[in-house]
Amino acid sequence: MEQLSKHIKSVVEVSDTSLKLLCDKFVEKEFSKKEHLLEINNSVREVYFVLKGCVRTYIYDLNGVEHNITFSEENWWFGDLQSFKNRTQASFNIQALEDVVVLAISRENWDMLIQEVPAFVEYTRVLFRNTMFSHENRILQNLSYTAEERYDCFLKKYPDLSQRISQKHIASYLGITPEFLSMIRRKKKG
Repeated sequence: MEQLSKHIKSVVEVSDTSLKLLCDKFVEKEFSKKEHLLEINNSVREVYFVLKGCVRTYIYDLNGVEHNITFSEENWWFGDLQSFKNRTQASFNIQALEDVVVLAISRENWDMLIQEVPAFVEYTRVLFRNTMFSHENRILQNLSYTAEERYDCFLKKYPDLSQRISQKHIASYLGITPEFLSMIRRKKKG
């Protein structure tokens, strides 16, 4: 819980009492590489904070092609937040790209913390705002940046990830083929 406590304290002021109450609502879970934490159309019961490892959130298009939407690594939150809050079926698949250790919080515990811990309300407000900014930037990049510029943005957002996950997953995130990503990488090295 120390990792989550540090993260929360880096975002908002919170008393030790509130922090303990908050941390008591999380459960540590482990998932193996390639294991799915969530699949489309399943019920969304939890959201997660990453202690160790990396997951990807992805969808399939109408032609059955995978598209990585985002990656979440240490000290990042992830989950199908809209489905979590609205109690609807999942719109995304979430899969471990490495062995993963997370802290999970249920809807009931989340809602209880919203009611009882004002610092948690502020913390989640900041998280949702940052998530919105991140998604806006991703849309902007996908619509108006070249593949090379999108790759540069990926490297800035995820500085260590290019060494941890497959080129296939990075290419899917960028909307290009793995072969084209190889060309971009060679060009950058040369």
